[in-house]
Amino acid sequence: MLFSCSNNTREVRDFLASKNLPIGVAKNAFHVYKDSGRITSKLITPLLRDFSNRKEHPYNEFPEGIKIVSFEGQDSVTVTGNYALSYSKTDISELIGNVVVLNHSENSKLETEQLYWDQKTNYFFSEKRFTLSTLKDTVYGVGFECKEDLSQHLAKKTIGRLETAEE
Repeated sequence: MLFSCSNNTREVRDFLASKNLPIGVAKNAFHVYKDSGRITSKLITPLLRDFSNRKEHPYNEFPEGIKIVSFEGQDSVTVTGNYALSYSKTDISELIGNVVVLNHSENSKLETEQLYWDQKTNYFFSEKRFTLSTLKDTVYGVGFECKEDLSQHLAKKTIGRLETAEE
């Protein structure tokens, strides 16, 4: 008897995509992003599933949660969530469940159940309930937009005590 196999990479990718299987799986992943030799961010996750073999919408899935620490100059921002999807074509990520964003230098904290992150523009947005805590006030509401460092935020349907400066 004679048997023969071939390992055509394209055929394997297409087979995995048709069966809705990831092309790769990483456990206890710790990824460091660098720009010009300087660390810009770290990604930590217990499980990463790589679905980059999808033709229309390639993505990465983080079914057991994610933690991202971003370093920008003196500032550092930490983003955590119970579940995440990151779409590579659009650079939009969705975090779901106990989403917390901490700006360590400004002592501000955003908490929500769902958050979209536009990585091209470094912008967060959501239409879910949120709590934004800063040194001056705590804002509760439904729907918001803000820069990645939690500055220049637009809060919708808000309640809470707000301090403003008169001009």
